[in-house]
Amino acid sequence: MDRIVEADRIIVGPVGEVLDRAAVLVRGDRIAGVGPADELAVRCPGAERLRFPGASIMPGLVNSHVHLAADLSREPFGTVRQGLRDEVLALVRANAQACLRSGCTTVRDLGDAHGVVAEVRDQDRAVASSPTPRILAAGAPLTISGGHCWFLGGIADTDAEIRAAIDARAAARSDLIKVMAGGGQMTPGGPSEFESQYTVAQLRLIVEHSASHGLTVAAHAHGTATILDCIEAGVATIEHCGWRSGPMQRDRPEEAVRRMAAQGTIAGDTTPPQWRRMVERITFPDGFRFGDQISWMTDHGVAHVIGTDSGMPNAVFDEFRTSLELYEELGFDRARIIETATTGAARLLGLGASTGAVREGLDADLLVVDGNPLYNLDVLHRPSHVIVRGRGYSQADLSPAGTATEPVA
Repeated sequence: MDRIVEADRIIVGPVGEVLDRAAVLVRGDRIAGVGPADELAVRCPGAERLRFPGASIMPGLVNSHVHLAADLSREPFGTVRQGLRDEVLALVRANAQACLRSGCTTVRDLGDAHGVVAEVRDQDRAVASSPTPRILAAGAPLTISGGHCWFLGGIADTDAEIRAAIDARAAARSDLIKVMAGGGQMTPGGPSEFESQYTVAQLRLIVEHSASHGLTVAAHAHGTATILDCIEAGVATIEHCGWRSGPMQRDRPEEAVRRMAAQGTIAGDTTPPQWRRMVERITFPDGFRFGDQISWMTDHGVAHVIGTDSGMPNAVFDEFRTSLELYEELGFDRARIIETATTGAARLLGLGASTGAVREGLDADLLVVDGNPLYNLDVLHRPSHVIVRGRGYSQADLSPAGTATEPVA
């Protein structure tokens, strides 16, 4: 049945595009019209009308970095490594549903094991068996022997192994390739977060071979040296992108960031919902504060997408709004923040022709929020109505369905 969803305003997506006293006509999984509710009702006299006085309609949010197969514990991939298949699939679905609860109608999953996230993605596309967002799945990340997250099964050391691993991801219908270009804190005995795991030549091979399958590359890189390698190799997104060369070291290489902007390399921010608690435990060099690299890169023209790294310890899936608040504290205005988390993210991740704005012809990925987020981001916390490809859910429909949505003590 056609539905007309009407509210006090529509925040279309791009900064400055707001329609007052307007409505959206949803037909099947698409947006069939945008405009005055009475005009849409004349076009579709049998349509159901859903009225939300005082509310705003806006595009669904895009969380660009999550781990749906992780369980928030101190060993977040313990369940997917050791759990029963049905248990793991249930975990993925519970976490995906939690993303919807926070208004995220699209998520990019950047690392699982055994292809479980893609399995849930495909099942949902075919059957719509549970409330889940649009999912971009990378599968198991490429890494070296003993490297960051080697236990997820993505070890590829030689050129031949790299090509074979990418071929396997493409055969499993991955949406992109994830590579652990640098080390991380979560793998005892492996390279540190300031060390590189692959050479520039190997990273370039990963980019080129992925492109032969029509896939882009997201690279895990905290350290400055690794980030420089990723820029040289031409990866699509650099995840974390912290520009650090060691403890208490914050780097600002001007020439590198200008090149990053010029060639369109995207910074993948990963501000977890608990970022305020993290700030209390971090000592910064004089003149620096949490998130400064975001402002610095933005000032130099680098585009970025916003993720939460949800699934990692205490990084819950249903608090995306809290991560957005960092941008407000950094001085970004709310309209810009909303655009970055909707229209901008969809465009940068290659989804602009399908989602990211309230426009006729796009998929019906919409939120109804009580109040006006251009005045107060808090209204994004729990949208009263979430629509994904035309399927609508209330917050009651999206109530917690799994323990992984709660942080550990």
